[in-house]
Amino acid sequence: MTATQRPAPADQGGRHPSDPDPIRESFRRFAGVRTRVLEAGPPVAEAPRRTRRRPDGKPRAPRLVLLHGYCDSADTWRPVLDQLAAEGIAATAVDLPGFGDAQSLRPGPMLPQFDAFTAAVVREQAVLGPVVLAGNSLGGTLSLRAAQTSRLPVAGVVSIAAPGLVDSWLVRTVGRNPLPLRLYSSLPVPVPGFLVRAVAEQVVPRILYADSRQADAGQVRRFTTLFPDYRATTRRLEQARQLVAELSDAYRLDEVRVPLLVVACGKDKLVTSASGQRLHTLVPHSRLLVREDWGHCPQLDDPPEVAELLSFFSAGVIRGTGFSPETAVADTATG
Repeated sequence: MTATQRPAPADQGGRHPSDPDPIRESFRRFAGVRTRVLEAGPPVAEAPRRTRRRPDGKPRAPRLVLLHGYCDSADTWRPVLDQLAAEGIAATAVDLPGFGDAQSLRPGPMLPQFDAFTAAVVREQAVLGPVVLAGNSLGGTLSLRAAQTSRLPVAGVVSIAAPGLVDSWLVRTVGRNPLPLRLYSSLPVPVPGFLVRAVAEQVVPRILYADSRQADAGQVRRFTTLFPDYRATTRRLEQARQLVAELSDAYRLDEVRVPLLVVACGKDKLVTSASGQRLHTLVPHSRLLVREDWGHCPQLDDPPEVAELLSFFSAGVIRGTGFSPETAVADTATG
């Protein structure tokens, strides 16, 4: 008598381990930076003409471009990409310069380098369909800055926990008080690598997730590889301080004309929900979604809900109706 093997459980996206991976991975170059690209949805056989409508007169399907935050990579969007692939929605996530498998940033200001890179990604994707930018943290900032540039073909923006408006005490400390960094970098004996990683494993879930107990071990390991030793950690902290300084003059929000959905997260330890509320106030035509149960990276907290959010918003942008799913309105009111 042969025992029946128990089937392996499906992953977060509902995909069985034996099924082919719906996410395609490649390497491309944008603004002179070689980077890794993750793509979901139906592959494109050939680039269509630059028009907002198909030959039958119907609006062309939108293309989501997903941008990650500081010290993150395109992999942060994998659970969401799985969901979007299942729905047949075209989406692309990229490693920003200096992170993941992308080439390093050059010396000098960081935001102009990110802007040039983002613009190149948008222009490439715009050949295939209307581009909706969605960014978390630094990615939210870059999405807003792209929307400020009328020359870029951006159809809409979802900004999730973008910094630089009303940040938490932690972000303010990094940007305005270099003393902790000076003390750390001037230690007479460098902190051992294993201790740096052990601390990162404890800190990362608490900063990024709404509930650190629900943190995905694989995602946490991915983040901690960014802090392999004392030298790398010092460099990342220096970069963070420079970036926070640049964020003080990052926005020209009166120039944002495209549909904008602002997502504020009530359990965010880095960018307070008041930051999202202020952004909504400064861009009067924007919509605001407040989720009290989400942390700094809701794409990790709740991939199905984030995928649905992006899908609804993109469809609304193409129809010209903006963003108004009843479920999201209820979430805004109740958290």
